Amino acid sequence: MKIVGLTGGIGSGKSTVAKFFLDQGVPVYDSDSEARRMMNENREIKQKLVSLFGEDAYFENKLNRPYIASQVFKNKELLNQLNRIVHPAVFEDFRNWVKKQDSVFVVKEAAILFESGSYKDCDFVVSVIADEDLRIRRVSKRDNISAEKVRDRIQNQWTDEMRVAKSDFVIHNNSDLENLYEEFKKVYNELLKRIWPS
Repeated sequence: MKIVGLTGGIGSGKSTVAKFFLDQGVPVYDSDSEARRMMNENREIKQKLVSLFGEDAYFENKLNRPYIASQVFKNKELLNQLNRIVHPAVFEDFRNWVKKQDSVFVVKEAAILFESGSYKDCDFVVSVIADEDLRIRRVSKRDNISAEKVRDRIQNQWTDEMRVAKSDFVIHNNSDLENLYEEFKKVYNELLKRIWPS
């Protein structure tokens, strides 16, 4: 079974492309959602996060995401410590998930596929990119937060130039949904050719 990594910066449209893969019947592992689930449900991870961030890490027994975000997006070392707690659990969960799939290839969706090093486990990598100003507007509108807060998040991720340099395929998302789907189909068809060479 081949593993296709799917990544992109915040506001790039990565999650929409993941839905396109799902629509084609391709299993998709959403690393970010699974990480959030584990931070809420895994007792060991919860204890480590409370040790790192204090009691404010959780509110009413749920991860206090705004508080965590406010701490890590201004402090790279704190972000690295958070990732060292969560990433090994996500890696293991993904490996177990793959074993249960019955497909020619699966997609591993992760915002920080490169930063975490998990791209090394992928046979192919697809990056979704978009102009930074457009990404900032999308996220500001979607999450109802300031452009400055979006920029803080972007600064903690790889640039699109860095992603492109290490990707097998690039999907550009500077237009509308219809154009994004056309870009996706080209990449999807090329992936099938690479996975099933005639």
